[in-house]
Amino acid sequence: MMSNPRAAYMGASVSTASPARLLTMLCERLVLDVTRGRNAQADGDHAEAHRQLVHAQEIVLELRMSLQVDAWDGGPQLASIYDFLHSELIRANISKDLARTEGCLRLVTDLCDTWREAALQAASVPSVA
Repeated sequence: MMSNPRAAYMGASVSTASPARLLTMLCERLVLDVTRGRNAQADGDHAEAHRQLVHAQEIVLELRMSLQVDAWDGGPQLASIYDFLHSELIRANISKDLARTEGCLRLVTDLCDTWREAALQAASVPSVA
């Protein structure tokens, strides 16, 4: 039995979520990590910025590795975006570049909004029996 109610709730949320919901949850966490990284950079807390931006890099790598590039026409372009984003997050972290981190935040926010919209559209399409 889990002693932490929040951990139990999160575990249940993840294990019962649809693939589209899992993707949006991951993107929302990516936005949160980059936001926290940006805020830590702005505050001069480079250790915390590093921790947040490394976690963001891990999420982008997971998104990239799980992408089935050949499954749709936009796959190669999305792979390129993920590759670019990963490189930018590394550069922003190494150089402690707040402007670069803010650029990453704009990109991940747009990606998250796009995936959220796609998930909503997919959920509204009636399934074929």
